[in-house]
Amino acid sequence: MRNAANQIREKRIEERHPATQVETKPPDLFDKCRSFTRADEVKAMGYYPYFRPIQENEGPVVAIEGRKVIMAGSNNYHGLTADPRVKEAAIKAVEKYGTGCSGSRYLTGTLDLHIELEERLADFFQKEACLLYTTGYLTAQGIIPTLVQKGEYVISDRDNHACIVAGNLMAKGAFADFVRYKHNDMQDLERVVSKLPLEVPKLIVSDGVFSTTGTIVDLPNLVPVAKQHNARILIDDAHSVGVIGKGGRGTASHFGLEKQVDMIMGTFSKTFASLGGFVVADRSVINYLKHHAPALIFSASPTPAAVAAALAALDIVKHEPDRIKRLRANSDKMRKGFKNMGFEVIDGQTAIVPVIIGDDVTTFIFWRALFDAGVFVNAFISPGVPNGMQMLRTSYMATHEDHHLDKILETFGTIGKKLGIIQ
Repeated sequence: MRNAANQIREKRIEERHPATQVETKPPDLFDKCRSFTRADEVKAMGYYPYFRPIQENEGPVVAIEGRKVIMAGSNNYHGLTADPRVKEAAIKAVEKYGTGCSGSRYLTGTLDLHIELEERLADFFQKEACLLYTTGYLTAQGIIPTLVQKGEYVISDRDNHACIVAGNLMAKGAFADFVRYKHNDMQDLERVVSKLPLEVPKLIVSDGVFSTTGTIVDLPNLVPVAKQHNARILIDDAHSVGVIGKGGRGTASHFGLEKQVDMIMGTFSKTFASLGGFVVADRSVINYLKHHAPALIFSASPTPAAVAAALAALDIVKHEPDRIKRLRANSDKMRKGFKNMGFEVIDGQTAIVPVIIGDDVTTFIFWRALFDAGVFVNAFISPGVPNGMQMLRTSYMATHEDHHLDKILETFGTIGKKLGIIQ
């Protein structure tokens, strides 16, 4: 008892006269934000290439910081964001329907425009039905976790776009199984899939054209693996539509495998000069997604202007096939030009032409010199790309003219020599 009383007394004294202690704060959620200085350091050096506001957009030429620069970093593959027909369609839709739908497709957000675009996209891709989503990013999340459920498998290329990765992780969070295979390596896909139970449903997901490198999925060898191992196929044709395939119909068309690919998803933010996403598939699949996908049911529907612009762009793609030929010719000219100057270029057949620089700082310096000379491209650094693969990713439009392309090549050559990247 006496010991207990002494302990209580000592505790009260300590509470009135606490010993000097060093206060330690628990970790704060925002600590990581305060310690993130990489972007500020690059800004201070004057080389920051991101979030540059565009003040005017004419397609191949834009205004940034009060001056005109050649745009060689956009995914506006047919240059249709500046096409008068596309702009007029958007304006007329706003005049008729207003600026938004104020609801999800499931409830009050479906317009006759949505139905028209879905029907015409289904016909374009030679599938039974189509479903629109509000953004391309949401599209993967409106397909993968909706279809791939507990005990089933989603099998994904390691280099798939971030929207697919997000969809895969959502499916995994709902107790589906998620596995990956080496980039565009069909032998590794076979190795991965062969370990999974044959009787369990599976979905193999891949970009059609990979957005960083511009390379095309090895679909002719992917299809047999899927058929042999009870797997359905979803191809993301965001960078394929209007670029490859018959009439710009994408990857499956490019290889003559339209009937072998179960689902094709894509976006309106590239060739279709708008905003939104879509998936085409069998009617029963689309009907299931319409009634089960949270990304559709709980998102406001695509705006009238966005849908009308995509419809107008689809018309132009279908009826002006020379645009695709011009886009291919422009891209091939740039690939050949960069190679002839001695640059390391990732080869391909698409509108994406990456020039490898191989170092973060040099990539930033090169980007800034290009920008100052009137050329805008995209700087990709680690960890977005593997170390040693840091690049200036260039991409082209059907509306680039030869004098634009010649200026880009000339500017790259001058800066490349100054920096010692080419002889």
